[in-house]
Amino acid sequence: MKVYRCVPSLLVVFVFLLSACGSVPPVPVTDTVIPPIATSEGDIPLTPIDLQAGYGVRGPWFELYFTNPSSPISPQGTGGVDAPLVEAIDAARLSIDVAAYSLSLNSVRNALIHAHDRGATVRVVMESTNMERSDPQKMIEAGIPIVGDNRDGLMHNKFIVIDKAEVWMGSMNFTDSGAYDDNNNLMRIRSAKIAEDYTKEFEEMFTDDKFGPDVVPETPNPTVTIDGTRIDIYFSPDDGVLGALVPLLESAQESIYFLAYSFTSNQLGDIVRAKAEAKLTVEGVMDDEQVRSNQGTEYDPFRQAGLDVRKDGIEGLMHHKVFIIDQKIVAFGSYNFSQNAEERNDENLMIIYSPVIAQQFLREFQRVQDHAQAD
Repeated sequence: MKVYRCVPSLLVVFVFLLSACGSVPPVPVTDTVIPPIATSEGDIPLTPIDLQAGYGVRGPWFELYFTNPSSPISPQGTGGVDAPLVEAIDAARLSIDVAAYSLSLNSVRNALIHAHDRGATVRVVMESTNMERSDPQKMIEAGIPIVGDNRDGLMHNKFIVIDKAEVWMGSMNFTDSGAYDDNNNLMRIRSAKIAEDYTKEFEEMFTDDKFGPDVVPETPNPTVTIDGTRIDIYFSPDDGVLGALVPLLESAQESIYFLAYSFTSNQLGDIVRAKAEAKLTVEGVMDDEQVRSNQGTEYDPFRQAGLDVRKDGIEGLMHHKVFIIDQKIVAFGSYNFSQNAEERNDENLMIIYSPVIAQQFLREFQRVQDHAQAD
């Protein structure tokens, strides 16, 4: 198994492609050079969070984490981004609502069982096809109710609401591979209004048994402002996420960076190519396995158009679903850039208007791109 190690400093490496196959022309590729990472935004300080197998930063109302599958500690399955999540679950006083596509992290399973045992209300919704695994079964045996979606589309969310006061969300499945083998993001947001949004979505699934296209848009607080930072919250298929991403990408004036596990949306792909043709900086990294297996992947059209879009270079999955616009706006969540995510699956996505948070995602983009392949 190949082990890749992250290099903390930014290296500028000029790579010239050799002859290209088929109709795909050679594309000059250079490593992304991004201005120094901001450490504060006005009066908002950021504090690094020390993790052995991951990266983290703390602001006054959020914590942002990225996995590090290249860490020599990651194969041990310890010291990762699940540790602060477990601490938050352990500190819960009243309730924990979990929407999990899959759950196999023993640390999270044990924390949820302990919370249930000490009297907190713990409820879970899951993708039905993953409920038979050992960890969900142990939670059921402990008395934790788990509701499956029981339908063809996926319950693809990965979020946790604690005490109706904070939300953990992102691209990371609560699994060993999600936390230690794959590239993922996980964000903690302390906001009663955003927690209300996610609780409403959870209740639709857990209490009303409404999944996928059965639900209607009822997000109580679709836009929330925290300390001057605007956050837009979307759930799919309820809210028409594509209708938010299209104008966001079209608004780009300088750059679009993206990390995409699955990218098959022609509409989004067309906008990305148009922006590159208009001389904006456009760069991306996509998951190698999905590029090879997806029908209708946008990777080949990107390369044919001369875009610097690469395939990831780790053994695990490049599981992010991220757009970074003009280095000041970031869209991320469980939502892959696909028709299934738009029309069939239960998903969530946030758009955060913050140069500082966008810069943290750019730092992760650089780490992923450092290991990526041009072909």
